[in-house]
Formats: sequence, structure tokens, C-alpha cells
Amino acid sequence: MSAIVVGLGNPGEEYAATRHNVGQMVVEELARRCGVTLKSHRKTHTRAATGQLAGQAVMLAVPMSYMNLSGGPVASLAKYQSVAPEDLIVVHDELDIPFGTVRLKRGGGSAGHNGLKDISKALGIPDYVRIRVGIGRPPGRMDAATFVLKPFSAAERKELDMLIVDAADAVESVLQWGLEAAQQRWHSPA
Repeated sequence: MSAIVVGLGNPGEEYAATRHNVGQMVVEELARRCGVTLKSHRKTHTRAATGQLAGQAVMLAVPMSYMNLSGGPVASLAKYQSVAPEDLIVVHDELDIPFGTVRLKRGGGSAGHNGLKDISKALGIPDYVRIRVGIGRPPGRMDAATFVLKPFSAAERKELDMLIVDAADAVESVLQWGLEAAQQRWHSPA
């Protein structure tokens, strides 16, 4: 296994269409591209499948835990598959990036994202690749925790499919060319 791609979110239908679950949406798109279905991987408390992306065998996964408890399942899967944290790609929602924007980085802080905080704690290091899917800031004085658990607006839903495709393409870019080359592609003005 060359890499594990994890999409963050919360389990259950009530969260499926929320901003916080955009990471899971991206991994589901990658699974569709691979022609695989995510299935329960009970030893690691994830739904996972193996597929081919950018010519590499990868494990696609989503934790079956709530966002703030993502670390245990992610660390268990990495250990089970003998994949180093450096070969882990985590796809997640990002408040500090405008809606519709995709950014890539390795390591860094959690910026208040409880899923990333828990993964870094469980792995013992923050040095994994992050595909940051911009969801923008909450309007007015809305609490960030409330905002991320709300469904995308009608206007956002019109652009959501393209955002998911872009983020999935970004994952494939990292796998094919490496992080630095992928950052040049995704961070350069069009």
C-alpha cells in the first residue's frame, strides 16, 4: 500500500450533506473513480476499500467515529496497513479558506479543527498531507461549530460537485507528482 487517503466527517444520515462532511464526500468520489465501495473495516473502525489512483495502490477510508474522535480509527488503519504518517493524506473542511478553493499542505497546526487535532495526537506527529477543502467562514455572528454542521446553502450546492471533483483531482495530483508539484498546480492562479 503506497498511501492512505482519509476523508473526515461525521457518521449518520443527519450529517451526510453538511459542510463538515466534505472530506467524506471527496473520498466517496475517489472510490467511485476506482470502482470500489467503502465497506466496514471493523478492526480499525473505518469504512475502507483498496483501489488504484494515479497508478498506485491506495487505501481509501472514512472513520466511523465522530469528527473529534477521528484519530483512533486513522492511527489504527495506518498501523494495520503499515503506512507511515508521511504517506497519509487527510481530506477535510477548512473554515479559513473561501468556499470553492482547495489548498494542500503537510503538517502544521489544527486551526481549531478537532478532527485534525485528534489525528495528530493519535499519530504523535502532525506531519501528514492535508487536502484542505474551503467552506468559508460562517455568516455574521454564527458560531463556527454550528456552521460546519449545517448543510451547504442552495448557492453552494450548485458549485459543490465541482469542488468535490477539484479536491479529488488534488489528491490524485499529490499521488502522481508529489506534494510540492501538486501545490504549484493548485495554488497558482488559473
